[in-house]
Amino acid sequence: MIMNPHTTRRRFPNNTKVVARFKFIDMKYDNIIIGGGLSGLVCGIESARSGRKTAIVSAGQSALHFWSGSFEFLCNEDSRIVIDHPLERAERLDESHPYRKIGVSNVSKLLDRVLPLLREAGIKVNGSLERNHYRLTPFGYSRPAWLTLDEYLSFQSPSELKGKRAAIVNIYSYLDFYPRFLALGLSKLDVECVTASVNVPQLDILRKSTTEMRATNMSRFLTDSAVDDLAREVNRVSSDCDMVIMPAVLGIFDDEPVNRLRRGVDRPVFFVATTPASVPGVRCQLSLRDYFTSLGGTYMPGDTVVGGEISDGRIRKIYTSNFGSIPLIAENYVICTGSFFGHGLIANMDKIYEPVFGLDLNAPDDRTEWYDKNFYASQPYMGYGVVTDEKFRPMKEGKVIENLYATGALLSGFNALKEGSGAGITLATALHAASCITR
Repeated sequence: MIMNPHTTRRRFPNNTKVVARFKFIDMKYDNIIIGGGLSGLVCGIESARSGRKTAIVSAGQSALHFWSGSFEFLCNEDSRIVIDHPLERAERLDESHPYRKIGVSNVSKLLDRVLPLLREAGIKVNGSLERNHYRLTPFGYSRPAWLTLDEYLSFQSPSELKGKRAAIVNIYSYLDFYPRFLALGLSKLDVECVTASVNVPQLDILRKSTTEMRATNMSRFLTDSAVDDLAREVNRVSSDCDMVIMPAVLGIFDDEPVNRLRRGVDRPVFFVATTPASVPGVRCQLSLRDYFTSLGGTYMPGDTVVGGEISDGRIRKIYTSNFGSIPLIAENYVICTGSFFGHGLIANMDKIYEPVFGLDLNAPDDRTEWYDKNFYASQPYMGYGVVTDEKFRPMKEGKVIENLYATGALLSGFNALKEGSGAGITLATALHAASCITR
């Protein structure tokens, strides 16, 4: 039995005496998801929606905290050639690629569920698998994408921006947004740009230290009347422009500050990603987590699965750092711990290994085979991951673990950076795993 922390009150206004109420829940579940990033949350949501008793064990921040505001399905060929029609190109991928293992037609059906799922969680995106659109990077370049937040600047073709006049508006003293780079990049798309910085007094407290002028800190102050003040300042410096481009520093908990600013400015306002941490990424993580718990799921933050007991080809129980000798038990498990970035894979001087269950990998023992000396070449280690069967069930010592499924960046057979396919694989395999554990 454990206490669910989400049933306690976190606010104590005016020194009011509040009695915390704890809900005791069993340690046995239908499905346990290991990893609380995009893949784990989406898989957990689908499991909880099916009525299964579901828990997610999350170590902490995920790659969503570095999110650009767009999801990619398949954007590049050999890192250089832009792909306009990703489903057609996916049919020609290697058979070991996750898309081919699921089947491209099945992938398309699975990913048709993503947009409504995100919108149910309060995350408004647009895009289509039939054709990639383009988004704007922080340096003013156009990059293909599958889904992009509604508040971000996206377009079907870079030529759509030709002849536009844009006001690039930064917030005074904010150093993680680069208007000059953005203007230089946009000028190559024949966009005329003017740059300006504006100030609102509500942020003065943060300016006492430049280290405090960060997107996530600013977003906590840019609410209500501060947004109205910001809108007036933006109108003042953009009166002769077709659109306004700003850093994505509003709406860490929900998108109401974003919508309020867009209503208050006299012309279209679009946002561009900043350096991490990503405010929209944090919002996305929180929205998905809250949606999962609203469906009855149990979310265990700040905990790490350290191992498990395997017998007769099945995981019988797992153990975490926080619960020590108290096991968590489920019928099915899904491991969504990511690659090297999320510590789903670990590399030392001698080997690459999967730290939770010691799963089989496709990584060679010879360290010199892990990399290419040409820094700009495709690096072999980017394609390493766990070895699975056709259902994405991992293997240990050559034998399939029947009630364990792997998803996302932990898988082998693809290079997300080279292909621009990370989010698509993450979501497709998460939904595939969810369909397997809810049958």
